[in-house]
Amino acid sequence: MKLKYFNIKNLMSLAACAMVFTTSSCIGDLDVDPTIDKSTIMTYDRDGNFRKIYANMALTGQQGPAGSGDIADIDEGFSDFFRQVWNLNELPTDESICTWSDAGIPELNSATWDASHGLITALYYRLYFGITLCNSFLEQTRNDGSEDSKYQRAEARFMRALYYFYAMDFYGNVPFLTQVSSENAPQASRAEIFQFIEKELTECVADMKAPRQNTYGRADQAAAWLLLSRMYLNAKVYTGSERWADAASYAKKVIDSGYSLSQNYQYLFMGDNNSNGAQNEVILPILQDGILTQNYGGALFLCASTYKDDMGKHGTSENWAGNRARKNMMDKFFPTSDAPAVGVEAMVAAARDDRALFYGIDRSLSVKEVSTFTDGYSCAKFTNTYSNGATPHDVKFVDMDVPFMRLGEAYLTYAEAQARMGNSAEAKKYIDALKNRAHANTQPSYALNDICDEWSREFYYEGRRRMDLVRFGKFGGNSDYIWEWKGGQREGSNFAAFRNVYGIPTKDLVANSNLKQNDGYGK
Repeated sequence: MKLKYFNIKNLMSLAACAMVFTTSSCIGDLDVDPTIDKSTIMTYDRDGNFRKIYANMALTGQQGPAGSGDIADIDEGFSDFFRQVWNLNELPTDESICTWSDAGIPELNSATWDASHGLITALYYRLYFGITLCNSFLEQTRNDGSEDSKYQRAEARFMRALYYFYAMDFYGNVPFLTQVSSENAPQASRAEIFQFIEKELTECVADMKAPRQNTYGRADQAAAWLLLSRMYLNAKVYTGSERWADAASYAKKVIDSGYSLSQNYQYLFMGDNNSNGAQNEVILPILQDGILTQNYGGALFLCASTYKDDMGKHGTSENWAGNRARKNMMDKFFPTSDAPAVGVEAMVAAARDDRALFYGIDRSLSVKEVSTFTDGYSCAKFTNTYSNGATPHDVKFVDMDVPFMRLGEAYLTYAEAQARMGNSAEAKKYIDALKNRAHANTQPSYALNDICDEWSREFYYEGRRRMDLVRFGKFGGNSDYIWEWKGGQREGSNFAAFRNVYGIPTKDLVANSNLKQNDGYGK
């Protein structure tokens, strides 16, 4: 049964939390609507506010699909949590490039953003809105000793750690508060945020429900272990010290937790992925429903932004023709020859890999013009069609849950960590498991560059590529890896290493004198 986000609409307690949030100089002049007089608050709706913590990842405001957004001064669809995580982690990389000229998109395509960039600012606001919701909930429930509250509080701590993880990953040294306050937030270093997240997750996991024992859509212990393994895998980036053994240890806990790989890769990205077997792999989905969770981000963004109307039915009327593959993405599946200009089924057959879900008919392999959608092959990975042929709930908005955290990540995390520690045979077993699921050819062994490519083949367009390229030293700085339109030039060029993190938004720097800008972004 899907968690019913829609039950949180227009809660007075939520609005009061939002009002306190607007005064916090942690975020500067962020406006969060609606605001009301606190004197009208009579009771605290614990369950409603708990749902809003999760809904912050799936909805953009107090009504769907738009019209009463949480975040002001931006198109509401662009304020969606996953849409902006996706944009910031995919558009500057070798995987995707976007046709649209909307403010902020060209700068992400070409890695030329600055600290005033609207989309980078929008995600920052969304993350701190989520952090404030968690802080408020934990304050309000600190004396609630009920069994339900115990689990909810543990999950709120997990969600706060998750939001802080993305703040640390994207923005480096960030404002840090664990309670709602109108005072200027102090700035914490990446290493300090890392330590906080580590402590939170290792403590709260004891009070979370066992793997696969929680309501679908809510985090369990495996989600905490997976986030820890992800953080440890990137520990050298965040703290300067490697934590490969810890990454492997926590990834193995997830692998052994009772989740299992979906037998069909494409089922992970379909309208019924909450019931077609994919739910056995998805550890934390962002729940979507064509009637109950209407918004212009999330899964609709994944489905609509990658499709043009010549690609056939995909379970939604929306064909936005925006994001498509750079040639280097196709080269991952066709390393020795050009990808053929064929439909999806023929592409999969030609690649001998079920994951090669691309459409090449009437497309050019290279992106000659960024503004032309048919320059570049189309990604057909995400679809709102049902594996059993059933009809989606809505013609426009989608039912496909975003598979936000899934078991496949634990397999590759374990494999990479083992490879970096010299255990190539152990790494091979788990990479081969994913390849075998996709009916792809395996290799005798896997070098680190092979593993970097395997992250792309398994997780392309799932909103994580930048993080992986940074870890492998292939994003900002003097890298030996150049891709089409990297740095804004068609033939590709390196861009500065300071772009491995985004700038602290200018608005927050102005509002909070405690903050220091990241190197490369000015004062």
